Amino acid sequence: MSSATFSSNFLRTGCLRKDGFNNPKDKKRNVGKVFVKCSVNTKTQKAEKEVRLGVLGASGYTGSEIVRLLANHPHFGITLMTADRKAGQSIGSVFPHLVSQNLPKMVAVKDADFSDVDAVFCCLPHGTTQEIIKGLPKSLKIVDLSADFRLRDISEYEEWYGHAHRAPELQKEAVYGLTEISREEVKSARLVANPGCYPTSVQIPLVPLIKANLVQPKNIIIDSKSGVSGAGRGAKEANLYTEIAEGIYSYGVTRHRHVPEIEQGLSDAANSKVTVSFTPHLMPMSRGMQSTIYVELAPGVEVKDLRQQLKLSFEDEDFVVLLDEGIVPRTHNTRGSNYCFINVFPDRIPGRAIIISVIDNLVKGASGQALQNLNVMMGFPESTGLLYQPLFP
Repeated sequence: MSSATFSSNFLRTGCLRKDGFNNPKDKKRNVGKVFVKCSVNTKTQKAEKEVRLGVLGASGYTGSEIVRLLANHPHFGITLMTADRKAGQSIGSVFPHLVSQNLPKMVAVKDADFSDVDAVFCCLPHGTTQEIIKGLPKSLKIVDLSADFRLRDISEYEEWYGHAHRAPELQKEAVYGLTEISREEVKSARLVANPGCYPTSVQIPLVPLIKANLVQPKNIIIDSKSGVSGAGRGAKEANLYTEIAEGIYSYGVTRHRHVPEIEQGLSDAANSKVTVSFTPHLMPMSRGMQSTIYVELAPGVEVKDLRQQLKLSFEDEDFVVLLDEGIVPRTHNTRGSNYCFINVFPDRIPGRAIIISVIDNLVKGASGQALQNLNVMMGFPESTGLLYQPLFP
């Protein structure tokens, strides 16, 4: 099924407001499109979803978040789920909070049948994804949540991930899917490399400021902190409660694999090589991410200019929120949502500024952004199924 067919189906099945949009911000992005107001029986809507999805790696945290987010999506339905170590089990037996979902049992990837699938979320570990995606039907739209297609330079991938790229021909067609920055490229993509969590929190505020020449593309210091779910669901000694609780753990110092991804995006924005100082920290919380970014202002630029640029860049965006002046973003306030809250503050050191960006690492930092990208790829309003408000307390 083509994306044009999906868009046509959308006209027939969408339950919309009188003006044709569920979200007011969708108006600007859908100028020129005709939307038909209709009613849908909510009891049958679940069985009539026109886009059939596969979730590869459904037994991990990002896979389970995809399932949770899709539960209320009016157009996407899951027809295939894989999990090699959990093959034959239901999603409710692996994740009891999803026991209400009537979904197919999970199968091993080698036994997966893609004849009833239109698009795939690939939630597999890096290093395994390239071979698997290379073997998928060419008709499928794919959003890959691993790191396997994020770096354009395959030699750089080999340097940071320790093995040769196994699908260099696919790397050439992969689109890096930071939705707010690369929306137009995502629209026409077949394979989207979903950004990492740290790079998402860093690039959203920094890219527009670097593009506008408001901050210096040098001496950028990034201090990031993540909840433990960012390390995945696998049993690891370093992630045991007694190892994590009541403390902070700095890891990947100078060699974290998200460094080249961050530098790739910032270098694109600056049209020159950008090198950053990046240190991540593991925090004793289940989910959430904060990046505190220290930058030098360009000559003659003030912090108010940064705020104005961020306001212009994101005022029509669904999920990026510039907070009121002086309000400090908190990870608690994005929990369970696809939002990114940002703000900028003057440093005590003249000529410098401090930018704070917070997201939920499993949603905007992974599965939520993946769904946002697939919405764009299929021609649906990108906020569809994603307007969950943050959970608090």
